[in-house]
Amino acid sequence: MSAEIASHSSGQLDRHGRDYVPPGEIAIGVIIGRASEYFDFFVFGLGCVLVFPELIFPFVDKLTATLYSFGIFALAFVARPFGTVMFMALDRRHGRPTKLTVALFLLGGSTAAIAFLPGYETIGIWSVVILAAFRLLQGIALGGAWDGLSSLLALNAPPNRRGWYAMLPQLGAPIGFMLAAGLFAYFEGALSEQDFLDWGWRYPFFVALTINVVALFARLRMVATDEFAQLMETRELVPIPVAELIRAHGNTLLIGAFVPLASFALFHLVTIFPVSWINLFTDRSVSEFLMVQTAGAVVGAGAIMTSGLVADQIGRRNTLILSGSMIAFFSLSSIIAPLLFGDSLAGQTIYVIIGFGLLGLSYGQTAGAVASSFGTQYRHTGAALTYDLAWLIGAGFAPLVALTVSSQFGLAWVGVYLLSGALCTLAALEIDRRMQGRYN
Repeated sequence: MSAEIASHSSGQLDRHGRDYVPPGEIAIGVIIGRASEYFDFFVFGLGCVLVFPELIFPFVDKLTATLYSFGIFALAFVARPFGTVMFMALDRRHGRPTKLTVALFLLGGSTAAIAFLPGYETIGIWSVVILAAFRLLQGIALGGAWDGLSSLLALNAPPNRRGWYAMLPQLGAPIGFMLAAGLFAYFEGALSEQDFLDWGWRYPFFVALTINVVALFARLRMVATDEFAQLMETRELVPIPVAELIRAHGNTLLIGAFVPLASFALFHLVTIFPVSWINLFTDRSVSEFLMVQTAGAVVGAGAIMTSGLVADQIGRRNTLILSGSMIAFFSLSSIIAPLLFGDSLAGQTIYVIIGFGLLGLSYGQTAGAVASSFGTQYRHTGAALTYDLAWLIGAGFAPLVALTVSSQFGLAWVGVYLLSGALCTLAALEIDRRMQGRYN
């Protein structure tokens, strides 16, 4: 870390006499790091729709091939909790800089390696096995990418601005999506279908390694110092054994996994799933729709920032109740009169814009809600594992479930699926309020 950062961490003290790092500096590292992680995942998700059905699963029809691809997509979310446990052990033995370096190179390397993947027609079933292996490695690596900066940011934020600083890490999601969607939109729109499937799709995957290296240096600039390590220790933001966490906060871990379920269920229902529907069942240009989604991501980023302002006024828990209720209403409207009509450009655009707006409002406070469920001693490990479980339950299988039910029973059933997530969020918040009321 540069001299001025070191001086901040060692020269400034909070009102309790402890080391203090300005939240703005922490936020920069957090946003860059999260954007790189989301870029990797969105690149793979879009590949599941636009590339892998024909490259890896040409032996089945296009719908079935996309469902198979979404099955592989879910593997990373299954592997992520195991990655968290493995890398927490690495952190305790060799330190956070080593853990981050290994995790981000594994994440970026796994994504970049997919760029060189031969298709089924070249190596047969091994293309499926290799793709699944790289996806599992992505999930394991993402578990190791948890650096504690988000928790440190929340603890160092001014008391009246905690909602604002809690939403900053979440800006990485729309940034990562815009980068991934923009690259795929360009190559899919500029190239012939054959050229895109031969080599054009490989560029977004190859870029992942570069982006992860940049993110690694941005984060190491802060964490690879004695001052930062001391700061994490004074805040008790150190990894602890998972068994100890479960004994002390097992109920909190379980309830916390359901708090962000509405947001996480909506996450892939406005990003990955709509692209699959457009590609399979409409004549709309995929590249043009990706640009509409990019505009939606801009709306989502604005909504994330709005969530910070709202949370500082009415409290984080009330913000989550408000956004969860709005998602439930959106789900009901989708059941009664689906907005994503088969060939309705206006309906598709409305779905994307409203969906991204609701996603931003709810997603903006999920990180803070999860982290605040634990005391400082358990915050680092507890927040990481709770996040992993929430992603697994709420988002990991969302594209697969949504495409399955919509192709079999109609788009209204996507609304039913989303409604279940919203109801889980509201129920989890109420249970937590009765237990401890700890989000305000």
